[in-house]
Amino acid sequence: MTIEASAPRLSYTTTSGSSPWATYLAQIDRVTPYIGRLGRWVETLKHPKRALIVDIPIEMDDGTVRHFEGFRVQHNLSRGPGKGGVRFHPSVTLEETMALAAWMTIKTAAMDLPFGGAKGGIRVDPQKLSRHELEKLTRRYTSEIAIVIGPQRDIPAPDVNTNAQVMAWMMDTFSMRAGFTATGVVTGKPVHLGGSLGRVKATGRGVYVTGREAAQRLGLNLEGARVAVQGFGNVGSAAAELFAVAGAKIVAVQDQWGTLIDDEGVAVDALLQRHVAGEGVGGTPENNDAFWDVPCDILILAALESQLTADRARRIKAKLVLEGANGPTLTVADDILADRGVLIVPDIICNAGGVTVSYFEWVQDFSNFFWKESEINARLDTLLVEALRKVWLYADKNGLSLRTAAYVLACERILTAREERGLYP
Repeated sequence: MTIEASAPRLSYTTTSGSSPWATYLAQIDRVTPYIGRLGRWVETLKHPKRALIVDIPIEMDDGTVRHFEGFRVQHNLSRGPGKGGVRFHPSVTLEETMALAAWMTIKTAAMDLPFGGAKGGIRVDPQKLSRHELEKLTRRYTSEIAIVIGPQRDIPAPDVNTNAQVMAWMMDTFSMRAGFTATGVVTGKPVHLGGSLGRVKATGRGVYVTGREAAQRLGLNLEGARVAVQGFGNVGSAAAELFAVAGAKIVAVQDQWGTLIDDEGVAVDALLQRHVAGEGVGGTPENNDAFWDVPCDILILAALESQLTADRARRIKAKLVLEGANGPTLTVADDILADRGVLIVPDIICNAGGVTVSYFEWVQDFSNFFWKESEINARLDTLLVEALRKVWLYADKNGLSLRTAAYVLACERILTAREERGLYP
């Protein structure tokens, strides 16, 4: 099994000391003054509906038994079943999973999709497991969280270090317990098992589409634009490829192995081949800090959360920041970039391509009718452009940042659903 190139060797580092959950709560506090009477329900957004911690014992290839810790958090289900990925990473914690689930709640509402927010993960370095051990880990985790997931309850998807094969194992495990093939229990599956065309590159495509629209608003021509990319997994690689096709120069790429900087532009095709092979971009750790000083027009954050700290926000040269990862920018960094006139396209819109095509996959599974990739890409582009247009219109009208505007619109939808459904019992 090939794990995407974002599997950890060297960790992305931040000296912020701020947790993802604290960042999320600060974001909610910032939008509360703008939601009027719905503010009486805002505490709903500060408490996950359900958090499950599971023990995952598996027999290793050498006959020993190891225990891993797994999580599944359902943050809010007011607008529909939970939706959110599953990540395999050594740094997975309950608090991080809570924050990621909460951001999914906001993201699905910002895109006006009929989902709530959820997230899952296992604290593990998948690079240290054999394919057989990884399958056992996945199946046991699925069996443990099966009490809370399902096509109408909570639908997992791929995230950091998980892929279509992992989703196939999850679907099969859930189906064996259910007694029938339940294709809709996960998204991001192999196409021949009910997966959707266009899903693998959907998040990266969304970063490009929203970035293209934002660049146009700024009067920034993509032809010859200088782009720096942090993270070269499925998201960063797909976004870099599309920007390169549009004529942009990828002048810096950072992954867990190190940082590659080339003022003349790197050969993206060669990097894509390395990505497919499960290799790093070929950079060096010595360049990691220099990444934040690279002269560029567009900075794509496609690694992990909490990467853009106050210090880094003061140093970056970009005019436009695209959040391909979830929660990559600390609140204090948001303020610094605003003061500097740097535009941020927030994660809940910028990287929403993946969950949008997951929604398409879920719909296709229920109908057993599947669309062409060109249809999927066209539908995705339309929804992203329209969602960004509405956010931008609201931001301009009310003098808000794109992030605050997106949060206000999303929170209004979530809390209106909460109010209209009422409390039971």
